[in-house]
Order: sequence, then C-alpha cells, then structure tokens
Amino acid sequence: MARRQGTGEVTISDVARLAGVSKAQAARAMGGYGSVSNEVKQRVMQAAQELGYRPNALARSINTGKSQSLGVVVGDVENPYFGLVTRGISDVARRHGYDVVLANTGESLADEEKAVKMLLDKRVDGLLICPTSRTSHGHILDVERSGRPVVLFDRDISVSGLDMVQMRIAEATREAVQGLIDAGHRRIAYISTLKLATDGFAPGQDLDLSTVSQRVDGICRALEDSQIEVDPVLFQFGASDRQSVDGILGEMLELAEPPTALVASDSLVALDLLLSLKGRGLRIPHDVSVVMLDDQPWAELVEPPVTAVRQPAYDLGEQAATALFERIDGAEGGREIWLTPHVVTRGSVGQPLGQVRQPG
Repeated sequence: MARRQGTGEVTISDVARLAGVSKAQAARAMGGYGSVSNEVKQRVMQAAQELGYRPNALARSINTGKSQSLGVVVGDVENPYFGLVTRGISDVARRHGYDVVLANTGESLADEEKAVKMLLDKRVDGLLICPTSRTSHGHILDVERSGRPVVLFDRDISVSGLDMVQMRIAEATREAVQGLIDAGHRRIAYISTLKLATDGFAPGQDLDLSTVSQRVDGICRALEDSQIEVDPVLFQFGASDRQSVDGILGEMLELAEPPTALVASDSLVALDLLLSLKGRGLRIPHDVSVVMLDDQPWAELVEPPVTAVRQPAYDLGEQAATALFERIDGAEGGREIWLTPHVVTRGSVGQPLGQVRQPG
C-alpha cells in the first residue's frame, strides 16, 4: 500500500495511483466538483476505501467553495431546549452529508459576534443563529449581505428579510396564564433569566429578546383580558442561578400581596424555583401554584407533576436546518415559519388559599 513517506498518511496521490488515474481526476472525484466520468469516480472511490483515505476538508473547501458544514450559534447549550433544537439540526445535516460546528455564546452579544466570525473563518456553508439581541444585529446582516445564507431560529431580530423559524410562544403563554386565572389566581409572577438594561420592569418595555417579549406579552394579554392589573413588581429578571432565583422568591414572598402563582420562563429556572420552594417548606400547589414555559421529561417525575408549555424544539431544529439547505440550494430568503406549542396540564396548579407567607 502506497503511503506518504515517513508519516503513514494516505494521500490523494496514493488513491490516484491505485485507481490508475491522474491526481487531478482523483481530486475531482473525491471532492465532487468538475467533470469526471462515473467509471473513474467508481474506481477512485473503491481505491479510497481500500486505502482508508480521509479527504482533507480544508483542501476540499478551497477547491469546491463548500465545506459540507453548517455553523450553529446558540445562547445556552446547558438549556435542554437548545439541546433538542441542535439534535434536530444535526439529524437533518447528517442526512445531507454535512457536519455541524456548534458555538455557545452564553447570551453574550460580543461572544455571538466572535462566534459568527469564527464560523465564517471555518468556511461553513451557512449559519443557523439564535440571536441574543433584536436590535444589535449588524454582524448577522453583514453575513447575509455577503452571500452566506443565514436562518434565525427561536428568536427574531427587528428587521425583515431573513428566514426565521419560531414558536408561537406568546399565545401558549397566554393560555397557560389563563389557566391560572381560571383557577382563581390574581397575583401571578413571572421569573426570567434575562438581565434587564434598566433597574426595573415597566409594561411595554423593549426587552430586546423576542422570546422573552413574547412571553411577557402573553402574560399581560391574559391579565388584561380578565381585567387584572399588570403589576410590574411581579415581573422578575436576572434569575441566572439557584441563588438568584432564591433571592427573587424571597423578595416576592415579603410583598404586601405576594404572588399565589409562579411562571418560570424555562425549565432551568423552574428547576431552581422548585428547589427553592422545597427549601422554604412551601407546598405545590397548596401554598403556591407553578407553571413552566418549557416542558421537560422530569416535569412528570416530580410530585406533583408540573404544568408546562410543551414546545416542539426538535421540530424547530429540523425546520430551521431544512430552510437553510433550501437557501444553500438557491431559494429566496425572507420566509417566516411558525411552530405551535401547547399547554400540558398537570398537578402543580390549584386554587389559591390566601396570601403566601414564608413558614415560621
């Protein structure tokens, strides 16, 4: 078996020699570019398999202009929701013979800009981005204008023209909160990881993250439809970990009129919230009702099971990746694709028995 002298690495020259063709013909057959007969391609592929040849991805991308890879930018890989989205993207990519290069931004705009640049440097054929900001998006528009296709998923930005795949989370949130109202709740609190740029929340405030804005809109619509006052103090942000969630909960329990129901923006907030409630000796739903806006398998295992909004996260990933491949194949951009979540009612919602106070 012919190998590069001194390294043991099989080269395209070795494949060409075994197949009885020129190096250029072998490169075209392996790279999928240029003109090459089926007979030559078959001989080259057979020789490559016999030798265990692994093509150089960088060289292939230089020759073909394509890397057979997609760049994916997410805000928080720790969140199981994004794990399912990424799995949907990866499965579609694999069916197309593509690899996925994943970048996590930690919800930092600066890190998102660096991630996009890094992926472009790796010559990915297209990008799937979950943007950290609705308004700071110049780097995304620059990519699209350069000719590299971009599809946004889960979140949007404040300009049109890009493909976007999103959840109808505002309507699902409104339905979930309406369920709390129907159970008799009037003091309903919302807890989110988003860090506000201001000291406090005001109804109608630009939150700069579309999914949080949509959740807040859904809550406010449900309250207003039932003629319940929207109390800004019940909208709490910056719940980034167990300690911050516990601090937020403690402050709300000290209010003159504390909440009787809690809405967690996602499953990570919900998990920290349940642990905090347990640590304070508060019972669900006897002392306080709980709803989370992202369902996870563990929600059925805790006691009582948690009412949640089930979002088709895997399907969102599939749809986003499919839209990107259509763009790579030459389709026009600017499409909006919407998926519909639904409320799963379980045992964490009950009638309010009165004002919630910390035991003791």
